[in-house]
Amino acid sequence: MQTNKELEFQTKKISKLVWDYALPGIVGTVVTALYNVIGRIFIGQGVGALAISGLAITFPVMNLTSSLGMLVGSGAAARISISLGKRDKETSEKILGNSLLLTVILNAIFITLFMIYLDPILRAFGASELTLPYARDYLQIVLLGNVFVSLCYNFNAMMRSSGYPKKAMITMLIGAVFSIILTPVFLYGFDLGIKGVAWATVISMFIGMLFVMHHFLQESSLIRLRWKNIRLNKKIIASIVSIGMSPFSMQVAASGVAVLMNTSLLHYGGDLAVGAYGIINTVLMIFLMVIMGLNQGTQPIIGYNYGAANYKRVRETLLYSLKIALLITVAGFLIGVFFPGVFAAAFTSDSELLSITGRGIRIAIAALPLVGFQIVSSSFFQSIGFAAKSIIQSLSRQLIFLIPGIILFPRHWGLDGLWIAMPVSDTLAALLSLYLLSIQLRHLKRMETRETARKMSADSSTLSDFM
Repeated sequence: MQTNKELEFQTKKISKLVWDYALPGIVGTVVTALYNVIGRIFIGQGVGALAISGLAITFPVMNLTSSLGMLVGSGAAARISISLGKRDKETSEKILGNSLLLTVILNAIFITLFMIYLDPILRAFGASELTLPYARDYLQIVLLGNVFVSLCYNFNAMMRSSGYPKKAMITMLIGAVFSIILTPVFLYGFDLGIKGVAWATVISMFIGMLFVMHHFLQESSLIRLRWKNIRLNKKIIASIVSIGMSPFSMQVAASGVAVLMNTSLLHYGGDLAVGAYGIINTVLMIFLMVIMGLNQGTQPIIGYNYGAANYKRVRETLLYSLKIALLITVAGFLIGVFFPGVFAAAFTSDSELLSITGRGIRIAIAALPLVGFQIVSSSFFQSIGFAAKSIIQSLSRQLIFLIPGIILFPRHWGLDGLWIAMPVSDTLAALLSLYLLSIQLRHLKRMETRETARKMSADSSTLSDFM
């Protein structure tokens, strides 16, 4: 017997269904982005311009920690949606249990290695003697609490994919609200500087983790976390990793690129250029997190209907989400081009850093309208289980096209060349996504035609039985 949540995936109007699921996702991701932004504003205004540069050095490490969450959380969420589409609740609960254990194991390995070699890693990632203390103070706290962050984000994604988008939004709101409250308390009240921001982040995510884990222990949950399923199953682990490998690869690539970018910025522009990149990344994050929230909302819709062979609804959901993504990124482009100084001034009052950041933003976001299309396309392939195509798209923007630009362009245009590399990479990656997506849409149309013919044949057979 179908539940109401399963029935709405199959019958509810796509535009209404997308907003029912995407709006909570967008609110959650935007709030998360905003509390990250607010934390960075506190650091820039309350600690100093070099602290912003030190925080930028931590981005590659934070991308790597996020990659662990995406490897498990995104892969598990997509598999749960597909399993529920096939009405296989038992497998969904096994995925849930395996995800818990896998998250803890991966975090234990990662945290141990990074804590042992933290200073050499930060120097390799572009830290100077001036910025290293800030980066170290921040990461020593955040890394130790990363298991709470990973569990909160991973199970939040699975909560959404199992039909609870509003509760998933509340999870992110809880973490964000506590972080916004605690950050100034620890930073100014306890005079802990950048360490205070780190403590506020860890404590907030711990509280969010408690909320989301409690959901999966309740009998009212569509799928539950059961003790018998908290054990590693090779087949299930492989299925999670195969899909999660796409966002994992994207984050690892982003980390590698950030390292290369930081070291190049240090060479061509100094510590303040690294800080400018941190601010530009933060501004881009605001708009891209909206797209990520949209993808979080459409992922269970696409995954469920693909598993249930409702290919028309899969196609409709994709096309509708592409339109929304275009509107969001065009808005971000226009705001960034006409008001770059407003963004920069929120983080710093240093005149040199303001100048570098303002020029960098205008160049870096030149192809922003294409980025939304590329991210939605990559997420679509992940949602239907086509891991390889999703990985190719993820790596193209972050690795294949961007790295050559970072290496070659500054040789001719100096610091500007590093900013130029970003829109060039975005454009080439979008063209690749367009090619892959056009092929897949034609394939979906053929599958839709075959499925319609099969259903008509089945209906005819049923009718003849009564005659």
